[in-house]
Amino acid sequence: MTHSEMFKQGMRRLAAGVSIVTTIEDGQPHGFAATSVTSVSADPAPLLLVCVSKTVSCHDTIVRTGKFCVNVLRETDIETARLFSSSEHRHRRFELCDWKTLATGAPVLTNALANFDCSVQHAMEVQSHTVFFGKVEEIALLGEDVHPLLYVNGQFDGLRSVFPTVAHG
Repeated sequence: MTHSEMFKQGMRRLAAGVSIVTTIEDGQPHGFAATSVTSVSADPAPLLLVCVSKTVSCHDTIVRTGKFCVNVLRETDIETARLFSSSEHRHRRFELCDWKTLATGAPVLTNALANFDCSVQHAMEVQSHTVFFGKVEEIALLGEDVHPLLYVNGQFDGLRSVFPTVAHG
């Protein structure tokens, strides 16, 4: 196994939350499933980052528009994650879910655990990806019941099945 293949296998063991990152250009919504979203700071203004492969269909759209929304998925959103993970049904992605907009106008998934509507403050190209630093312009939260969708070992799963006794507390 090559060093790169071992790296990929090792990273599959790192559980990560799943989000749908969206943007819009000329009235056309774009989005993809992401596991590489991280908070950067809360003060003086909330800032997060998302790592986007240059091969992702909406990479260049984020570059041009300077905006994106991170929509944190619930563990029941496995089909939404699959839909946004495959290019096969790209044309149907925004037809099968309910959407609204916040400050930037990027699509906001109405039933997501959290929505972070961002304007790009800085973009840094690193090898095959661009790291977009987004200033959080507006935040929406869904209820108090927090059961996020996870991605681990090449599949989507929830905390209730990974840690059944902890998730009920």
